[in-house]
Amino acid sequence: MRPVLYVGVIGAGECTKKEASLAEEVGFEIAKRSAALICGGKGGVMEAAAKGACRAGGIVIGILPGRNRSESNPFLTIALPTGLGDARNAVITCASDVLIAISGGYGTLSEIGLALKMGKPVVGLSTWEMRRGEQEFDVRQAYSPMEAVEAAFLLGQSK
Repeated sequence: MRPVLYVGVIGAGECTKKEASLAEEVGFEIAKRSAALICGGKGGVMEAAAKGACRAGGIVIGILPGRNRSESNPFLTIALPTGLGDARNAVITCASDVLIAISGGYGTLSEIGLALKMGKPVVGLSTWEMRRGEQEFDVRQAYSPMEAVEAAFLLGQSK
């Protein structure tokens, strides 16, 4: 069965237990709704989200930075090595219908920027706030994993 939506989950390769818990719940909720989860395929937020989706029997696609599948976390359904390093962020963003950013560092910030440039909706959960002067960029803030997934589905299906 084809997924109803492709949801990118972006965040740091290292995270706190609280961030991992948020990401795992997001992944679980995405999979429960028959969507595919796309992530960077490594540790931290990516691994926690993949673990949650795997627990719910979902599809998890990892877009890996290197050339070897062995660098992936154990919860991926499909591991795609790219050899692109951080440039894989553009692939993750392009392949996603909507993205959920959980916490994260500069790599996550780059993915948010790419998504906005591509016209992809972004939902933020404890992540970067986007504004330049008085202009606030269109990152929908959520305050719980459930709210983040509900917003992502609303925004992703309206595209």
